[in-house]
Amino acid sequence: MITLENVTKIYQSSNGSVTAVDDVSLHIKEGEIFGIIGYSGAGKSSLIRMLNGLEKPTKGNVIVADRNIANIKGKELREARQEIGMIFQHFNLLWSRTVRENIAFPLEIAGVPKEQRLKRVDELIQLVGLQGRENAYPSQLSGGQKQRVGIARALANNPKVLLCDEATSALDPQTTDSILDLLVDINQRLRLTIVLITHEMHVIRKICDRVAVMENGKIVEQGEVLQVFRQPKQTITKRFVQQVIEPEETKETIAHLIDKYPRGNVIQLTFVGEAAEQPLIANLTRQFQVNVNILQGKISQTHQGSYGVLFVHIDGTDEEVAKAIDYIRQQQVGVEVITDVQ
Repeated sequence: MITLENVTKIYQSSNGSVTAVDDVSLHIKEGEIFGIIGYSGAGKSSLIRMLNGLEKPTKGNVIVADRNIANIKGKELREARQEIGMIFQHFNLLWSRTVRENIAFPLEIAGVPKEQRLKRVDELIQLVGLQGRENAYPSQLSGGQKQRVGIARALANNPKVLLCDEATSALDPQTTDSILDLLVDINQRLRLTIVLITHEMHVIRKICDRVAVMENGKIVEQGEVLQVFRQPKQTITKRFVQQVIEPEETKETIAHLIDKYPRGNVIQLTFVGEAAEQPLIANLTRQFQVNVNILQGKISQTHQGSYGVLFVHIDGTDEEVAKAIDYIRQQQVGVEVITDVQ
């Protein structure tokens, strides 16, 4: 559905040139939810704006739904954009228009007859859950409702692709989750390809099938979300994953335990899929002569299954601890000995 081939974007400024996107190649499959994550200045906004022609690449090809967006303009570009919807962080609604009129606006521009417009707007209002708010103005809506209007407007022309530019960054956590649930529902109902950019790993974890991590204009890591959670390779990716799986107080807890206990091992256990739901700790204490103290833990649900991290302190004879760790590995659970407590 979307292919980027050696795409580079260079901006010229009074201080010289700035490379925002640096030789990026990427393929996004039809019908998937693909996330692009990076901190401010990573180049992700420039990248997504090239997908609908708001920015032209300095070099490289941007192919969306069999059109090379980098090489078209005028009428052909306008037609291509009708197949690419986009929603924004700050909604970009027309404040003098009602919900219904905002959603209808792209249909007016496309020259859709009034009767068809009204029917399509009613369908979209139902789809995004705005029944009863049709005649409200943006100033009368909550942040989540405004974003629902933005989503409905982006879907007006039945696009093949939906681009989300930090679409939940201005929303509170509960509203963010409701918007993400809506995007998943839209993806499943319409088989729409969704590309979203964010700096929040929670967003990636909750709805994405695959993710690309950007840093300094480059994609430094990409893969299925569950795999990236399980084995992040780059330092920046590990930082993003830690946002979700490792609470800030974990290091303090471990340091406190090392001071408190004279011996033993502090171990990080990583669970993926069904392994996250087995009674591992209970089995350890039944089968081996060890004491297990749970320090910190969390199970997160990704779009592809469960992912959990548990920090424990295991104490016992060297032989029993070794047997216990070997048993854990046999249960398809990742084991990392963080420190030996002497």
